[in-house]
Amino acid sequence: MIDYVFRVGGEGGEGVISTGEMLTMALARAGFEIYTFRTYPAEIKGGHANFQVRASGKLLLSYGAAVDVLLAFNEEAYQKHYKDVHPGGVVVYDSDSYVPPSADSLIFYGIPMTSLATEKVGIKLTKNIVALGVLSELFDIPFATFEELLKDKFGRKGEMVVQKNLLALKIGAEYAKGQAKRDQIRLGPGPRKTKELVLSGNESLALGAIAAGCRFYAGYPITPATDIMEFLAKELPKLGGLVVQTEDEIAAIGAVLGASFAGKKAMTATSGPGFSLMTEMLGLAVAAEIPAVVVDVQRVGPSTGMPTKTEQGDLYLAVYGGHGNCPRIVIGLSSVEDCFYGIMRAFNLSEQFQMPVVVLSDASLGHRKATVPVPDRSRVPIVERRKPQGAELIDYKRYRFTPDAISPMAIPGMEGGGYVAEGLEHDERGFPAASNHEMHLRTTQKRYTKFQEVEAIANELARSYGEPHPDIGIIGWGATEGVIREAVEMAVDKGYSVGALHPKILYPQPLAKLREFMEGPKAIIIPEVNFTGQFATLLRKRFAYDFIQLNKCIGLPFTPKEIFDKIEEVAAHVHAGQRTHAAKL
Repeated sequence: MIDYVFRVGGEGGEGVISTGEMLTMALARAGFEIYTFRTYPAEIKGGHANFQVRASGKLLLSYGAAVDVLLAFNEEAYQKHYKDVHPGGVVVYDSDSYVPPSADSLIFYGIPMTSLATEKVGIKLTKNIVALGVLSELFDIPFATFEELLKDKFGRKGEMVVQKNLLALKIGAEYAKGQAKRDQIRLGPGPRKTKELVLSGNESLALGAIAAGCRFYAGYPITPATDIMEFLAKELPKLGGLVVQTEDEIAAIGAVLGASFAGKKAMTATSGPGFSLMTEMLGLAVAAEIPAVVVDVQRVGPSTGMPTKTEQGDLYLAVYGGHGNCPRIVIGLSSVEDCFYGIMRAFNLSEQFQMPVVVLSDASLGHRKATVPVPDRSRVPIVERRKPQGAELIDYKRYRFTPDAISPMAIPGMEGGGYVAEGLEHDERGFPAASNHEMHLRTTQKRYTKFQEVEAIANELARSYGEPHPDIGIIGWGATEGVIREAVEMAVDKGYSVGALHPKILYPQPLAKLREFMEGPKAIIIPEVNFTGQFATLLRKRFAYDFIQLNKCIGLPFTPKEIFDKIEEVAAHVHAGQRTHAAKL
């Protein structure tokens, strides 16, 4: 089974990310499943960047670990990444920039990429296209696929640009033909025949929002969430929708609440710093019971932190960010495909329960690209908010106390449906009741009563995999799902008794599923890409269980091996009847 990991490294401005993206698209068009990871500097220009793509004939759950082929554009790229190339792996390097020392464990192909681009093509910037031609020839990636890709990518820039890039591709391939093949890596046409899409997490999320009926988006640009606004700015107007770039995040969430109050499904997306600014307005959405969806594509904090790196550091903020008793639903997205269906569920929950829903993605998931089946919208039936009917409009009470705590919500213009929607405590009609202690208790109970049904939905959505009654359990959340699943498969293949649970709704928690899962294992690991173990801390508040934390806090996601290694460590202690400890990476 073909399963190879390619990594491209070099200086920002050398076309590292675009090289990785074009390689990804070529592999996908050739018939392979793909899964990517990229990291780039926070500077506008310069700094080290790298892009990793894994290609296989089977479903991929992670971006892989050991590298099969490293494409190094300069010395820094080689020095940073050669240790990740497994023994027998390949290094393709720009011999004009750097010649690495010989290493018996690696296979080297030195290509004068800069001189080929400068002297043969006449444009130094085509160095990365020369490199793609080299990869095509060396590793039998269909050349015609790259040709079609370049025509699609550069067609709008004119025929001369297309021809120059095609020339660079051909020159790279011709030069590589003169290299003696010393490795065993060959891809050829991939096995996949069915039609699939290549989407990033942010693109998939934006498509899912459109499918859910979102027709208004307001936001302020912030890495790594801006892709969502850019995608919707192109697509929403085609459907009669509207995208507004506001002056800041406070204005964005205000505009979203206004649009939702007026009857439109509305959303904003941001990252940690922007979400912090939205917390007061989230309280207004809670008090006025206005549906709203807020996406937080998490990055490293605090403050500006590491704006282009990934972390699961905003869970506390998502669950507790706000003053007073301020309930909201929090969802964690787990894969590129889940971004589509997960955001549809977020809109459904927000509309059904008339409350804000916070959707947690992260930089690694938002920017990750993967092959996904063409989405089937029927998998998540659309839910619309409850509206007043007939007699309910004769003496309309917007916040009427109902058995399920959900009150019919009138849209401006409905005859008899006028009401006051504000942040002051209010009675059933929306009139201020800021000094009515009993009314405050009743309305607070009303808002939290909705959680009973949300929790039931959370139990239904939680996923489990691996052994059904394991000795070692793993509880994950968000974008760790794929690497945990792969680690569990590795462990089961090795004979370990391991199973995992992955909740989709993180708040309120799926308590019944969690209790059921926690009954059997002798130890439970909770891997998180943060320093303190935020989800583990939330679970400890509900369960008297000494979870084993595995925390990674270096701006990078887990690899399956890191989780598998922890499973082995815990298994050794479990079999010896001992206790293992939390770990940080």
